[in-house]
Amino acid sequence: MKDLTKAQTVERSLMKRFRKSIWTRFILALKRYNLVEEGDRIAVCVSGGKDSMLLAKLMQMLKRYSDTNFEVIYLCMDPGYAPENRKVIEDNARLLEIPLEFFESDIFNTVAKIEKNPCYLCARMRRGYLYSEAQKRGCNKIALAHHFSDVIETTLMGMLYGAQIQAMPPKLRSKNFDGMTLIRPLYCVHLDDILAWQKYNELKFINCACRFTENCNIVEDENSESARVQTRLLIKNLKKKIPEVEEHIFKSIHNVQLDTLVGLKYQDEDYDFCKLFAEKEKKK
Repeated sequence: MKDLTKAQTVERSLMKRFRKSIWTRFILALKRYNLVEEGDRIAVCVSGGKDSMLLAKLMQMLKRYSDTNFEVIYLCMDPGYAPENRKVIEDNARLLEIPLEFFESDIFNTVAKIEKNPCYLCARMRRGYLYSEAQKRGCNKIALAHHFSDVIETTLMGMLYGAQIQAMPPKLRSKNFDGMTLIRPLYCVHLDDILAWQKYNELKFINCACRFTENCNIVEDENSESARVQTRLLIKNLKKKIPEVEEHIFKSIHNVQLDTLVGLKYQDEDYDFCKLFAEKEKKK
C-alpha cells in the first residue's frame, strides 16, 4: 500500500476517527443554517491557528465531495507577522496541501499605537480587509473559524461583561460591503474536539494572530485578566455539576422567549418594556 501524505492522513482522520465529532457537526451547521449555496464563491479566511486551518481542510474536502456547485479560495492576510510565524503558516499550508493566497496589511503597526481596546480595533480592521480582498476576488462570502465554544462563551460574556443578550450568529450579512455575507461553518464543532484532532495528527500552529502574543500560550487560571478565559473557566466549573451546560447555553440562543424580555433591539430600532407592552395591548 502506498504511503499516505500528511494531508491525506489528516483527511482520513476527519472521515474516520473524528467523523462524528468534527465532520458530522461541520455538515450539520452547513445544512441547519444554509451556509453554502449553489453558485457561491467563498473565501476561507486563514489566520494560521488550529481553528482556521481545520476549517480550510474541511472546506477543501467539502468541495471535493459535495453535490453543491460552489467555489472556494483560501485567503490569508499578513497583518505584520514575525517572519518565523509567517513561515509556520506557509509550512502548514504546504503540509496540509491548502493553496493559501497571501496579501499584506499594516494592521499590527496601526493597533500598536492604540492603548484602549486594541484587540477590538484589530478584529474590526482585519474583518474589513478580508471582506475587501474577498470581494476583489469575486467572492460573495467569507468563512470564519468561530466554533461552538466561541459561540457560547461570547453569549455569556455579553451578559456578564456587556450587559446585553447578544449571540454570535452562524451567518451575517455585511452592512459595509454590498452582496457580502459572513458564514461560520464550525458553528457546531467543539473546541475540545479541535484540540483532540490537532494532537492526534501532531500538528503545530501559531497560537494567536497577533504578533505581540503569537508566541505565548494563554494561561487559563483564575488570576487571568482575560474576560474570555474567565468565562471559559466559569463554564468549565459549571459543567462539573451540570454536564449539559454547554448544550443548554447553545440551545438557549435558538429558543429565545421574546414575550418575557423587557427590552430588545430589532433592525436598529429599540423596544423597551412599555412599548412592547403597548404593542401587545393593541393586538387584544
